[in-house]
Amino acid sequence: MSGAALALAIASGAPALARNPLKLPGTQYEPIAWAMIDGWADDDHDAAFASFLNSCKAILQGSPSRDGQSMVGALFKVCQRAVEADPQKPGEARAFFEQNFRPVRISPLGTPDGFITGYYEPIVEGLSKKSDGFDYPLYRKPSNLLPGGRMAVAGAPVASEGKGKKKKHGPRRKLVSYYERAAIDDGVLAGRDLEICWLKDPIESFFAHIQGSVRVVLDNGRLMRLNYAAANGQPYYAVGRWLIERNIVSKEEMSMDRIREWMERNPKEGDELRRRNKSYVFFRETNLPVNEEPIGAQGISLTPGRSIAVDHKLHTYGTPFFISAYLPIEGLKPDTWFKRLMIAQDTGGAIVGPARADLYFGAGDEAASVAGRLRHYGKFVMLVPKALMPVTDEEIPLPRPRPVNLMSDETTPAETPAAKPEVVKPEAKTETKTPEPAVATAKPSEPAAAKKLAKTTEKPAEKKAEKKSEKAAEDKKPVKTSKHESKSDSKPKPKSKFDPRSGPKHDPQT
Repeated sequence: MSGAALALAIASGAPALARNPLKLPGTQYEPIAWAMIDGWADDDHDAAFASFLNSCKAILQGSPSRDGQSMVGALFKVCQRAVEADPQKPGEARAFFEQNFRPVRISPLGTPDGFITGYYEPIVEGLSKKSDGFDYPLYRKPSNLLPGGRMAVAGAPVASEGKGKKKKHGPRRKLVSYYERAAIDDGVLAGRDLEICWLKDPIESFFAHIQGSVRVVLDNGRLMRLNYAAANGQPYYAVGRWLIERNIVSKEEMSMDRIREWMERNPKEGDELRRRNKSYVFFRETNLPVNEEPIGAQGISLTPGRSIAVDHKLHTYGTPFFISAYLPIEGLKPDTWFKRLMIAQDTGGAIVGPARADLYFGAGDEAASVAGRLRHYGKFVMLVPKALMPVTDEEIPLPRPRPVNLMSDETTPAETPAAKPEVVKPEAKTETKTPEPAVATAKPSEPAAAKKLAKTTEKPAEKKAEKKSEKAAEDKKPVKTSKHESKSDSKPKPKSKFDPRSGPKHDPQT
């Protein structure tokens, strides 16, 4: 069923939609078969199941039913089965996902692809007390910061008329927006005993805010683990976009490394650019050991290469997404085919949209380098619990035939199981929580997470010969058309013009 047909069904209240309570604004859906998911059979489903089971721990601690959140209840039941499943033999984890979920390709309305970025956990040097050369504090959450990035301030006394004489009510409280980054950098919070630690590099401090978590190596050798606690509610300003618009860095070359290099060469201009970003993050100390990953917004430790941050206004934590894209993981060129089942376990203020993901890569310089290169388009398949989509492929209604006068040879064919995802050209991610690399001056047991990514990724050339032989064999076979395929499904898809709403990933809320 095409995304357009499904959208029409939603608008008309067709029976199929009565069974599908998922309602994501501005989203097109396309239920597909497992065999149609490029790379699905090649993934490490055991690793994906382990990450999903980690999410289930948090899901099962909550309520199985929440008003207006049918996905929560459906995942709760799947998690109950996951705890009992305990897959041990090869293929059992894959079978579990296929037996409990239905795959649905999603993308922003009118476009075929979603947008992918990456993030990591910086490792930096710091002091627990201010000292010469360490002038940039990381703050804990202020007591006057209210939900939604507001604070209460005193208002002017208000006079009102009573019977016979005027009465004065005095001073009223009113809610206003919380301080912007510039005011905080200028010391508006100084003297309130909010400083957790002090860093020596303002750029490292800025990147720690973008990532939402940081490992601070103190002078006595102690490792301080800090995690996102709150944000000031102000909008994020995309510093990378500013550099692109002024032709300082090209879209193709944009990365966190390039942002850092420019700021280091231009300290005054870099300070002014950072102050344009009004968003500011506050931290809390977690006391996590060095061998554990930071806590995501779901309240569980993230898994490098398996955890993603999504738009939590649209998606439920614990939802699996299969993501396929050509990414610059092994080098600067996007020639590594990333094909992996990821679990939604985090979020970020700059992660906006139905097919928008920030991939977590771990801690340290290597993870920072890989994460900082990602600003690419890719295919998103959301795994929906069968309780929400109990229909089989045969029960999905077909769209009405297009009028003959609208048929055109220019309409594009649907993807086939053998089709590779389009090679995605790197697109400069206008800083969303999009990590910008923080240089780690100390590296206590950095995880080699980025190196492990190659397990379920492959270069386009790896299966070239195999693909050619398969193609030759297919050409000799008679072509059969499924009775459920419409004519419009056999035409070429238009090229995506999706302009993602992204910026450095967050104020991450990891």
